[in-house]
Amino acid sequence: MQAESHRFADLPSSEARARYLAKAGGLQALLATDGSGQTVTLPLVEALVLGLMRQGVTKYLAIFGHGSTALADVLRVYEAAGLVRCWQFRNEVEMAHAATALSWVYGEVPAVVTSIGPGALQAMAASLVASSNGVGVYHLYGDETTHGEGYNMQQVPKPAQGVFSQISSLMGASYTLHSPGALRDGLRKGASSVFHPWRPGPFYLNLPLNTQGAPVTLRLDALPERPTFTTLAPADDLAMTQAARAIAGATRVAIKVGGGARHAADAVRRLAESAGAAVVLSPGSVGVLPDAHPQNLHVGGSKGSISGNWAMEEAELLVVIGSRAVCQADCSGIGWPKVRQVVNLNADPVDVQHYNATLALSGDAGVVANRLAALIEGLDRSPAKSGWLAEAAAKKAEWQAFRADRASGPALVDPVWPRPVMTQPQAIAAADAWCRTAGALKFFDAGDVQANGFQLVQDDAPFQTFTESGASYMGFAVSALLSQGLAAKGRYGVAFTGDGSFMMNPQVLIDAVAHRVHGSILLFDNRRMAAISSLQEAQYGVNWRTHDGVEVDYLALAQAVKGVAAFDGGTSPADLTAALTRARAHPGLSLVHVPVYYGPDPAGGMGAYGQWNVGNWCETVQARYAETLI
Repeated sequence: MQAESHRFADLPSSEARARYLAKAGGLQALLATDGSGQTVTLPLVEALVLGLMRQGVTKYLAIFGHGSTALADVLRVYEAAGLVRCWQFRNEVEMAHAATALSWVYGEVPAVVTSIGPGALQAMAASLVASSNGVGVYHLYGDETTHGEGYNMQQVPKPAQGVFSQISSLMGASYTLHSPGALRDGLRKGASSVFHPWRPGPFYLNLPLNTQGAPVTLRLDALPERPTFTTLAPADDLAMTQAARAIAGATRVAIKVGGGARHAADAVRRLAESAGAAVVLSPGSVGVLPDAHPQNLHVGGSKGSISGNWAMEEAELLVVIGSRAVCQADCSGIGWPKVRQVVNLNADPVDVQHYNATLALSGDAGVVANRLAALIEGLDRSPAKSGWLAEAAAKKAEWQAFRADRASGPALVDPVWPRPVMTQPQAIAAADAWCRTAGALKFFDAGDVQANGFQLVQDDAPFQTFTESGASYMGFAVSALLSQGLAAKGRYGVAFTGDGSFMMNPQVLIDAVAHRVHGSILLFDNRRMAAISSLQEAQYGVNWRTHDGVEVDYLALAQAVKGVAAFDGGTSPADLTAALTRARAHPGLSLVHVPVYYGPDPAGGMGAYGQWNVGNWCETVQARYAETLI
C-alpha cells in the first residue's frame, strides 16, 4: 500500500475511496491488510454500500428517484470502480420479482433500491413473493426526513412521523436509519433476516432523506458480516425414537414434502423408502423425489393430482417435511381426514407445531430425515405396508394414464379462436418435456397455467421448476426470467405465463433486452383470466368480467422491441417444440405465442381434486374442518 497519508480513512472523496478499494482487491482484502481498526468518517449511504459489501451484497436493482439520489451517486462511483453492479428497471414490481428470483434461483442476495412513497410501495407489494417463499432480499427505500416538517411529497399523507416504517414493519423485518450511528444495528438486523437459516425474507431498510448524506464515523471492521448458523437437529433422542417406532408400526403412511425440503432430496428419498410411505409433493417441492419413483404420488391439494389427493384422503399417519401447510396444499385444513398421528420435521419452531397430535422434530430437514430413516431401518416394520404401497402404485398408474391422456388429446375449437387450438395440458406437457431435454429452468406464473402446471411437470431433481404459489403473484414468472441476465452464471429459462399474467409486467420485454437476458416467454393465450373464470363457474355456474374482448397481437407487440424475437407456437405439440427450439437459438429474449382452448370440454384442463376454503365453499369446508383431528 501507499504512504500513511493515503490510507483509506484519509481519502477525501468517495471516488478516491472507491479507486483505493478496487486497487486493494475489495473491502475484505483491505481489512485483511491495513484496513482493520481504521476509523473512517464518510456519508451514511457510502457506509451502507460498504456494509452491504461486507455481507457479500454487491448487486443493486434500482429505480432511482426522489429519495434515492444520494445512494445513486455513491453506487455510480463504486460501479465505475468495479466494486458493485447496478441495473435499472422500468417498474418496481418487476424489479422486486427479479431480485427475489436472483436470490431464490442463484443464491445471490441483491438489494432493491427505490424512491420515496409510490416506488417503495410498489416494490413492497412485490416483496410478498420473497416473504411467502422464504427468500432473502434487501429492500432500500427512500423515506421522509426526521425533521418533522409535515407532509412530504410522495409520502403517505398522514399527519404523523414514521408512517412508512410502520407499513414496512407489517410486511417483515424493518428498520429506519433515523440517525447515521444506527447503521451497524440496522445492518446486523438486516443480515439476520435475509440470511436466516430457516425463514429468510425481505428486509426493509428505510433511508430518511436527511440522514443519507450525513457523516457517520465507524470502524470498517465493525461493519457486521454475513452471519453463520450451525445446522439444527433435535437434541431429544426420545422424540426421534418415538417417531421412528410410530412410523415403522403404521401401515398407511404419507409423507408431505414442502419447499423447505428442496435441499434434502436424498434424505427425503431414504426416509420415504424406509417408512414405506406414499409421498405427496407441494408445488414448490416438485423434483425432490423423481417423478417416476413408485412412491411419488405427485402434487396434492386443491389443484393437485388424483393420486396425491387419494393419499391425503387415505393416510392414517402423516410425516411432514419442510412444509408450512398453506391452505391450497393442505386443502384448507381438511386434507388429512383419517390421520391420527403426525410427525413434523421443520426447522421453524412455529411451523413444526402446526398440527395437533404432533411429534415435533425441529431441525434441518436433511439431518433429521436421515437420522429418522436410520432409526426406522433398525426396527421391525409393519408387513402391511406392502399392501398400502401396492394401492399407491395402482393409483399412481391411474394418474399417469390420466395425465398422458390429457397431454395427448386432440386440438379443440375455441370460440375465441374459431379454429382448433391446443389445450393447456397439451401445450404445457410438450413444453415441459422440451425444457427437461434442453436443461432449461421453468418459471410458472399464477393462474390456470400454474394450476395445470402443478400436475403436469415431471422433474427428476429439485430446483428445476420455480412456481410462485405462496403469494400467487401474477407477473412473477416473466419478471423472474430477468435474473438470468443478472446472475454470475445465469441459466436459460422459460417463463410459462398466461395473457393475464404477462400483461401485468409487459415492460419485461424492454428490460430483458437492456440486461442481455437469454430466455423465452411462453405465452398461453385464452384471452381471459381463466383461473378466475373456472372458479366462478365452479362456484356460481357462470363467469363474469374475466374475459378480455380486446384482441392483442402479441407477436407484433414483442417484435416492437428491438432485440426480441417472436414465434408462433402453432396448434400441435410438434409445432410448439419446433418453436421453442427456434426461440432458444435466438441469442436474447424470445416470446412464443400459443393460442389455447378455454371452454366446457373437460379435456381443456387437468381438473381440480381437492377442497379449498374460498368463496361459497367456505361454509362447507369449515364444517368439515370442525370434524377433523389434526
